Amino acid sequence: MWADLLLVDVNGTIMQASISSNRLPTYQERLIAGTMFSISGFDVARCAQNFRLTDSSFLIRFGETTTFDELFDPVSPLPTEGFRFRNQSELHGLANTNSHLPDIIGEILGVRSTVTDPPEAKNRVMVTIRLDSDDTVTLSLFDSQAVALHTQLESMRVDPKVIVATSINPKLVGGRLFLNATSGTHVYFDKETDAGSARFYQLVARDTGLTLVVPLLRSYAKVEKVTIAELSNFVLTAASQEIDFLCTGKVVRVEAEKGWCYVACSKCSKKLQRTSSTLTCGRCDNSHAIGTLRYHVETVISDDSGEGTFVWFDGVMTKLHSLRASDAVQMLGEEGVNIHGAVRDQAS
Repeated sequence: MWADLLLVDVNGTIMQASISSNRLPTYQERLIAGTMFSISGFDVARCAQNFRLTDSSFLIRFGETTTFDELFDPVSPLPTEGFRFRNQSELHGLANTNSHLPDIIGEILGVRSTVTDPPEAKNRVMVTIRLDSDDTVTLSLFDSQAVALHTQLESMRVDPKVIVATSINPKLVGGRLFLNATSGTHVYFDKETDAGSARFYQLVARDTGLTLVVPLLRSYAKVEKVTIAELSNFVLTAASQEIDFLCTGKVVRVEAEKGWCYVACSKCSKKLQRTSSTLTCGRCDNSHAIGTLRYHVETVISDDSGEGTFVWFDGVMTKLHSLRASDAVQMLGEEGVNIHGAVRDQAS
């Protein structure tokens, strides 16, 4: 329906620009990242409150009178890049709000991929990243973006040390922070950006005696496909670790008696504890936390080897049917179901 651009001026201010699809052919050939332009005759509008790409409340909208001329010798130097990097606590604050799509920079610790050869549907690449605070987060790329990143990594002569990812959507699932790529996400490695280059040399300086091209990643781990029986055995016998598996099975039943939602802290998604008059969040240490409904659905899934219980949290369930838990509760209420009692039982 339209194309979005990010523009940066001589003061380093970043603004979003929008070009509607019917006007896009007029400008598309000249839309090259890094090119400098003078723009006039545009409209100014307020940004949408969701999925914002900049901190500015306004955006530039190209109209019929907009002129768009390339500058080869600008009067003032323009910055070559601009990012909105966020730390761990800031990403937690933005998680599940869908308000901003920030950028991140960090050190690559590992890469896992479900991309096959040839690529199949539901491809996913997961990159484990260490931030400045030494906290680790997982960046997930899906479908064509996953295939493109997987192909790029396999074609590189050395394994990258630094990653810069733009326009990511932070999500809290089961209390853990995940970063999901969006349609506007761009990924840069090592010295492809000034910010990445600075971080690259910082990491190299810490590795006494190591060359600049020392590979940190020996290989890109494939996500193993296992049976449910093998997964159950692994959970019972293996040491505690963070690892991904791919299981294929059939949903046998939903454990309806265990409920399907709970009252969570709107800030950290932790289950709230109800007292006689308040809702308390133990993680945030807040005795007057604001509650929001989130999914927690237990399903029994089976394959030829056995069956196991899998828990579906809020992000997965919402993505499955595009219906938030609060909306589902309202629908049940309209059908005469005593939802308040059900929710109270889940919270207690």
